[in-house]
Amino acid sequence: MSQRPLRVLTGIKPTGVPHLGNYVGAIRPAISASNAPGVESFFFLADYHALISTHDPVRVQQSTLEVAASWLACGLDPARVAFYRQSDIPETTELTWLLTCVAGKGILNRAHAYKAAVDRNRDEGEDDDAGVTAGLFMYPVLMAADILLFNADQVPVGRDQIQHIEMARDFGQRFNHLYGSHFTLPEALVEEQVATLPGLDGRKMSKSYDNVIPLFAPREQLRKAVFSIVTDSRAPGEPKEPEGSALFDLYRAFASEAETTAMREAYAAGIAWGEAKERLFERIDIEVAPLRERYNALVADPGAIERQLRDGAARLREEVAAPFLRELRSAVGLHDLSRPLAGKAAANEAAAAAPPQFKQYREDDGRFYFKLVDGDRLLLQSEGHDSPRGAGQLIARLKREAGAGLHHVEQVGVHLGGDLIGRLGEAVAVEQLMEALARFAEAEL
Repeated sequence: MSQRPLRVLTGIKPTGVPHLGNYVGAIRPAISASNAPGVESFFFLADYHALISTHDPVRVQQSTLEVAASWLACGLDPARVAFYRQSDIPETTELTWLLTCVAGKGILNRAHAYKAAVDRNRDEGEDDDAGVTAGLFMYPVLMAADILLFNADQVPVGRDQIQHIEMARDFGQRFNHLYGSHFTLPEALVEEQVATLPGLDGRKMSKSYDNVIPLFAPREQLRKAVFSIVTDSRAPGEPKEPEGSALFDLYRAFASEAETTAMREAYAAGIAWGEAKERLFERIDIEVAPLRERYNALVADPGAIERQLRDGAARLREEVAAPFLRELRSAVGLHDLSRPLAGKAAANEAAAAAPPQFKQYREDDGRFYFKLVDGDRLLLQSEGHDSPRGAGQLIARLKREAGAGLHHVEQVGVHLGGDLIGRLGEAVAVEQLMEALARFAEAEL
């Protein structure tokens, strides 16, 4: 029997249009990794996190639009990955409170961002918490909720973010200890070989250094930026050293192995800096020109992006977040008063009363599947779907219609409306499957 696919969750803070460094170091590899077989990818726009440092509502909205359009223009496919806006999943904030009630304040006191703010205040002779909001202090709990709500297995982060993953593990482990095993404990996925592009001045490309090349800059603006890259004084005909050359490093990030070898040979032959910059400009533009065109079209139609984000959130809420929060609410005692529970017996009764679960995953064949399980018992194994949306729509229909219209054909499988949708688990009758589906409607009451 196939296990659940590896879940990888990536949070994207809306900070405006990305630059080439963001594209090479984060966007391009993340989108490529999301296409790997056996991986279920979650990408969300962390707009709640943006409110911690940004109090301009226009900027928050505009940045969210620009970042969403950027990832979509670069090839992120909402039909194959979960793509949503953090604020469209209210279960995230409810889970934040549940985790707040188990999170140790001492751990939060040691969070890097909070400690840095305290250290600055002390250096300036201010009160430790001057200018520190509760949002900044509680940031790690919100981040933990983002991760634990979808039971992510891995979270790609930079080394400076490893502490937040450790905190998410701590909060999840504490909750599991108190209320039973509910959360997968995530692992930090630190990419040691992530490309770090140099900026115009040779330092790491960063908005804080004001040395960036915007990813979607118009062609002539891109050319002007490339030609402003700082180089040394070696003249045409004089051999040049590729190692340590910002221009060469930028070229290598976009070129093929053969093209990189040719540029290295040109350096040795004494290529003029102007010619090298022209080659770099043309090589970058070959890759980003179609992205630029898609980005401009997307930004011009914000309603289409809005629909994609809302559709992604609605699917995740129905299939994952809302059922999981019902489970967690019951675990902590926020349940139907007509079924009073207590102690270990309560946990057992709650488990028996809980509806079965749909679990979605992606197989090595690149197709998307789901299975319906009741505890450890497999009730239904689906056929493959071309996209997670197709699988999700069928799940929603099964829940909504409580299995109406299902029938089983011996040696063939379970049909719905004339279409083969899957196969029953071992020793499971179609009547038992329909009874299990009916429990979803009961759980909504």
